[in-house]
Amino acid sequence: MRMHIELDDALIQELDAVTGPRGRSAFVRRAIERALEQERRWRALDEAAGALADVGHDWDGDTAAWVRDQRRGDARRAG
Repeated sequence: MRMHIELDDALIQELDAVTGPRGRSAFVRRAIERALEQERRWRALDEAAGALADVGHDWDGDTAAWVRDQRRGDARRAG
């Protein structure tokens, strides 16, 4: 599908310096794909915010000890 996008001349000149005039579409396509993926991640983070209770975690007392125990309990870790 085609769409029309208006951009400033200075922006087009900078784009052409990076991609060349024949690479504009591919560059813009990749930029939009990355921006949409980032937006999906932010939405997922917003939806997950508050999913864990503020208290009652195993790591609440001594976080460093909890992390050490987690690392030692993982057979894939060496040492």
